[in-house]
Amino acid sequence: MARTAVVAGTASATVGAMNRSQQAKAQASNQQQAAQQAAFESQAQLAEMQAQMQAMQAAPAPAPAPAAAPAGGDDLLAKLSQLADLKAAGVLDDAEFAAAKAKLLAS
Repeated sequence: MARTAVVAGTASATVGAMNRSQQAKAQASNQQQAAQQAAFESQAQLAEMQAQMQAMQAAPAPAPAPAAAPAGGDDLLAKLSQLADLKAAGVLDDAEFAAAKAKLLAS
């Protein structure tokens, strides 16, 4: 009877260890998938910002508007913020940033 108890206890401990090991592996896999998804989303956002920057650089500079209160000031701030993010990410150098900023401020 004691032998049965020892065998049952050992089997229970082994099953518990295997379950914990499988749970740890599943958790690590989930964390890796989440990190990969975040990296993919960051790359997609960067590609979108680069495309926007290229479109802004390719667009001809509009004629300066008369000195009136700028409409859509929030939009201008958002675009300037995007430019600053691109510069901080190393996508734009100082000259490209200054040129794009000048185009935004001139419009």
